[in-house]
Amino acid sequence: MSNKKEISELDKLKKELEEVIKEKDQYLAGWQRARADHLNYIKDEQERLKLLIEYANQGLIMELLPILDSFEKAEMAIPQGYADNQIIKGFLQIAEQIKGILKNQGLEELEIGQSFDPATQEIVSLEPNPELENDTIIEISLKGYAFKGKVIRPAKVKIVKN
Repeated sequence: MSNKKEISELDKLKKELEEVIKEKDQYLAGWQRARADHLNYIKDEQERLKLLIEYANQGLIMELLPILDSFEKAEMAIPQGYADNQIIKGFLQIAEQIKGILKNQGLEELEIGQSFDPATQEIVSLEPNPELENDTIIEISLKGYAFKGKVIRPAKVKIVKN
């Protein structure tokens, strides 16, 4: 009789052990899911923070673009004989330093081809010219820029429309 009692006790302990193992596996799986969710959350937050910083940088760059435009207008207005003037050279060096800093941050000047591209350019005026094909760019009134591959300011262009 003692043998049956021991077998019954042993069966009971085996069942308890199986339940404990099953419960342990459930807890382990739950912990692993929670850990994976937490790691994904951290990754997502880092990505959001990166985008927020890029957005803030883009805002600052947008505010600096008119300064670049002013430097370029001033450079075009320098009379012929003044190119060797030290003040003018210093002025142009400052403009190049600003451009370099902005380029390092991800600012790119948009390339302008011969014909109009609506993805990177905006038409400011149309001009008839029978000697040229329609949509040919005849003047760039304002440079366009991209920030980290995204157009932030389209180029303003004058094109031919016959």
